[in-house]
Amino acid sequence: MSNDSLFGVHGAALELRSQRMGQLASNIANASTPGYKAKDIDFNAALASIDAHGGSVDNAIDGNTLYRVPLQPSQDGNTVELATEQTAFAENAVAYQTTLSFLNGRIGQITRALKGE
Repeated sequence: MSNDSLFGVHGAALELRSQRMGQLASNIANASTPGYKAKDIDFNAALASIDAHGGSVDNAIDGNTLYRVPLQPSQDGNTVELATEQTAFAENAVAYQTTLSFLNGRIGQITRALKGE
């Protein structure tokens, strides 16, 4: 039995969310770095490309990482808007936790089935 049939798309979704969280954290950490260009991973497009092509998460991330367009550009060329990044980070963290909870439940079901409960 492969991981795909056990966990469906949730394994790839968890890895994508983890990578996105790292990218958003990098944006927040560089909020005051002159010339830093904020990037984000288009989660839905990346997940769709994995589903459609059966590709790797790394390839999906590379093809779906975009520079963020700021609402109010700064004088020093930095495109990080702290409120936007913090909101995206919080939303992604909630979605990450939800996916993780689903996977934990699925693993619990499999464990109970193997034990014959």
